[in-house]
Amino acid sequence: MAAPGALLVMGVSGSGKSTVGALLASELGWKFYDADDYHPKENRMKMEKGIPLNDQDRIPWLCNLHDILLRDVTSGQHVVLACSALKKTYRDILIRGKNGAPLKSGKSREEEKPAEVQLLVVHLSGSFEVISGRLHQRKEHFMPPALLQSQFDTLEPPSPPENFIQISVDKSLSEIIAVIMETLKMK
Repeated sequence: MAAPGALLVMGVSGSGKSTVGALLASELGWKFYDADDYHPKENRMKMEKGIPLNDQDRIPWLCNLHDILLRDVTSGQHVVLACSALKKTYRDILIRGKNGAPLKSGKSREEEKPAEVQLLVVHLSGSFEVISGRLHQRKEHFMPPALLQSQFDTLEPPSPPENFIQISVDKSLSEIIAVIMETLKMK
């Protein structure tokens, strides 16, 4: 695979996606997007009420994020995106846009050739206990700690053939950044 035009820093809420993503983008001189900033008002309201989002809530949001990534990458801008992207389907949408979304019939859109974003997925992983502790310390965020279990239940960790690395949130921030930078040098 060619060097990625974009990095996706993914994981459950409280795994450090925004912190790692912003620091990484600053270090690389790349543009940074926090996917939470692009949730429609309806999604935020559901989460604030403790209602987990479903695929119908997430797919338009993910398609919008794909369009942003594609626009920047095709114009020559490298991008870091912090986004939960808990399911493989969601990551496929970030790469391929609406063509990555499942059809109602369950068939894929293989016959269409979507515009793809070359993406390296950085999965920040950790135990429920560690991440729950982080969420309980966090202030003024629309995602309540009560929804964390639903995120772990939804999580489909990346696996081959996805282009990914997995890093434990038990590492220090500087160690996490160093692992990602080393991986990028090898791409």
